[in-house]
Amino acid sequence: MKKDKVKVGVVGCGGICKATYMNNMVNKFEIIDVAGAADQIDSRAQWMEDHYGVRKMSVEEMMNDPEIEIIVNLTYPESHVAITRMALEHGKHVYCEKMMAPTFEEATELMRLMREKNLMYTTAPDTFLGAWEQSARKYIDDGIIGKPVTVHAQVTMHYNPETPFFDTAPKYYFFPLHYGGGFPFDLGGYYLHEMINLFGSIKRVTGFGGNLFPERVYENPKHPKYNETFEVNTPTTLLAALEFENGVLGTFHISSDSSTSRDFTVTGTQGTMKLGDPNAFCDVLTVTRPGARPQIERILPGMQPGGKKDGTVSGEADDDVQKLNEFTPAATVELPLLHGFYESLRGVGLADMCYALRNGRRPRCHADIGYHAIEVIHGIMESCKTGRIYEMTSRCERPAPIKPSAFSSTCQERTLDD
Repeated sequence: MKKDKVKVGVVGCGGICKATYMNNMVNKFEIIDVAGAADQIDSRAQWMEDHYGVRKMSVEEMMNDPEIEIIVNLTYPESHVAITRMALEHGKHVYCEKMMAPTFEEATELMRLMREKNLMYTTAPDTFLGAWEQSARKYIDDGIIGKPVTVHAQVTMHYNPETPFFDTAPKYYFFPLHYGGGFPFDLGGYYLHEMINLFGSIKRVTGFGGNLFPERVYENPKHPKYNETFEVNTPTTLLAALEFENGVLGTFHISSDSSTSRDFTVTGTQGTMKLGDPNAFCDVLTVTRPGARPQIERILPGMQPGGKKDGTVSGEADDDVQKLNEFTPAATVELPLLHGFYESLRGVGLADMCYALRNGRRPRCHADIGYHAIEVIHGIMESCKTGRIYEMTSRCERPAPIKPSAFSSTCQERTLDD
């Protein structure tokens, strides 16, 4: 039976909404009905109305509209808490872009309010529902590398105000260098959510780093504030060790102070898997393990195994060859993707949330995952300050996997209707 659509209201019509979210919500997911869009910059909401036919509304109108069930919070990180709190207090379910709050304390308050109001609260990133991420989980759960032992997550980039437009207007506001939007929150969340998807809750963390270069300079001579200084008020480089509840050990290396590099690897007792970019829905998966690409012997008519003609007698040399063949060296192969959502489908977590509402189940992007991820970053920063191991106080339920499918792109949504 076809499900009733879920009416949602979008707050925040900036770059991420314009680039991908709105198109996906309006055109890609049948379960979503975008009833309104609001933004503190009126022209942005007007653009959504002009291009998508989505009604321009004020935030107050949206919060008081009884037909709107979910508020989609796509504002800048500094506004996440205020908009989410307002929505929960008005009895609305909430889907929030990463991360739910700039601090662990604020996130704790939102989680308390969610439970008090008995509402559904989900958070981005939702890319862990994508094709390579779900396929990696199935392969690992099915034992392709044996028992997982370690995971290494590394992403570094060079974030410095080198353009002539940096922070000169809302269009050029670079939130990863501002409070609540630092690199650990910006890209770190993708890696943490995928590690939680693969291995579940994290038990303890320890780390080094923080805000290594708080005072920066506008470097481009064309910038109106050329050679003036400004302060970066967010952690930019963290190097941490993670201990998962299931015994897997991990490293988390993230920096916006370094040149670009990326590595995401899981080792197991029987092999190693190279993971893709968790900021992308589709990427390459490879596995290195014995037997991954064995030599295939072709036996022609009139021949015996080993290339001998009928009637020949094996000698010692043949026995040596047989012994060598008993050891299969490790080989690396690319793995096929087994799941859908291989396009850029930000908003798939919202669609999953809508089906969770209609089917009475837990959403896969439940807020306790985002909350756990924020505490991981909080714990690493506390460890940086104190020099001690941080014991996690939160835990989260490992999200339910999505079933493998070979559906066409327009039919992949069906896997969420469970």
